[in-house]
Amino acid sequence: MSSRCTKAVIYTENLKYNLSRIRKYVDPKVRLCVAVKADGYGHGAVTTARAAEAAGAEFLAVATADEGAELRKNGIRAEILLLSLCIPQEYPALFEYGITPLIFSKEHISLLAEAADKFFGGSDIRFPVHLAVDTGMGRIGCAPEEAGEQAALIESSRHLRLGGMCTHFAVSDSTEEENRLYTYRQAELFRAAVKNVRNEGIDPGICSCANSAALINNRDLHFDMVRPGIITYGYYPDQISREYVKSSGIDFDIKPVMALETQVVALRRFEKGKSVSYGRTWSCDEDTDIAVLPVGYGDGLLRRFSPGLSVTINGRNYPVRGRICMDQCMVDLGKNNHEVRLWDKAVIFGPEESGALNTADTLAQLGGTISYEVLTSITKRVERRTV
Repeated sequence: MSSRCTKAVIYTENLKYNLSRIRKYVDPKVRLCVAVKADGYGHGAVTTARAAEAAGAEFLAVATADEGAELRKNGIRAEILLLSLCIPQEYPALFEYGITPLIFSKEHISLLAEAADKFFGGSDIRFPVHLAVDTGMGRIGCAPEEAGEQAALIESSRHLRLGGMCTHFAVSDSTEEENRLYTYRQAELFRAAVKNVRNEGIDPGICSCANSAALINNRDLHFDMVRPGIITYGYYPDQISREYVKSSGIDFDIKPVMALETQVVALRRFEKGKSVSYGRTWSCDEDTDIAVLPVGYGDGLLRRFSPGLSVTINGRNYPVRGRICMDQCMVDLGKNNHEVRLWDKAVIFGPEESGALNTADTLAQLGGTISYEVLTSITKRVERRTV
C-alpha cells in the first residue's frame, strides 16, 4: 500500500448500487457484458469484475488480451469479450485464458483459425468468436451484406465457432432526432446482418449492440446482451444525462464511484502581485493564502483543467491558481483563511460521500471532454483504495 496521500478512493457500495440498478433495469433474459477495459475505466479492473460477477454479469469486456489475462489470473470466471482487434502474437493468450475475440475480415478469420489448429491440435474443441459488423461506426466490422459469408468461413474452420454477433452505435448518446434515426438505422442494418447469417443456416449466437446510452434510452434495442460501460462507474453518457433521464420519466439512477483525493502539504502567505506557477499566468490582486496540493497532470489532473478548476476542502470549493504542474497544483484560500489547515483533505472530484462538490463531469466540462477521459486519465501512480 502506498504511503502517498494522493489516491483514488473507490466507493464499492456505489459500484454495487450501479450494477444492481443496471441488472434491475434490463430484462432478466438479457445478458450483461460489463466493460472493465482500461483498468475498469480507471477504477480497477479486478475490483469491478468481481462486483460485476457478484451482480450476475455473464460477460466482461476488455480491450486487450493482457487485460483479459489479468482477470483470469485473479480468479475471474465470467466470459471475457475482447472488443478491440488483436494481432497474431496475442492469439495464444486468447486460447489459454478463454478470451472471446471479435473478428470480421477473411484475413483475421483465416489467421485465427490457423492459430487455433496449432493450439488445440487433434482435439474437438471449437473456440467461440464474435463477428463484428460495421453498421455506421466506421471502426471495425464487416459490411452487413458480408456477414453470412464470414460466418460461414468461421463455421467451416475446425476449431472456431460463431458464438455471437455485435455492432457498436455511434450516436446513441445524442438526443437529436437525426442521431436517434441514425441509431435505429444502425439497428436495422444489424438485424439484416443477423438475418444473412441465419440464411446460411448458422445460429448467430449472442447478439449485442446496446452501449450505456442505448441501454438506458433504447430498451427495444437490447437484443440478447447489453454492454454497459460508463454507467457502471456512475456517469451518464453525454446528452443522455441525469437531467434528460429524469425529465423523460426514466427510472434509472446511478452514483459516482471514484473520488480523487489528496492533502494540503503547505500553506503559504502571498503578498499582492506575487505570481504562481509556470508562465506566471496568474498573480494575486491582493494578499492571499495559497495551499499546495501534491497532485498534478502526472496523476491525471490535466493541465487544461486550469483556469477554472476548484478543489473541495472542508466542504468549500477553492480555485486552483496558475498552471497545474506535473506533480503539484496551488489553490487560492483567500486572505487570512483560518478554516484550512496543514494536512486537511482536499477532494478534486467524487461522489457525495467523499465530501466533493465536483464530479468527473465538472472536470470534463472544464476540459472540453467527457467523464470517460477524466476517469481513465488517473495514472497508475495514484493508488486505488477501496472503501
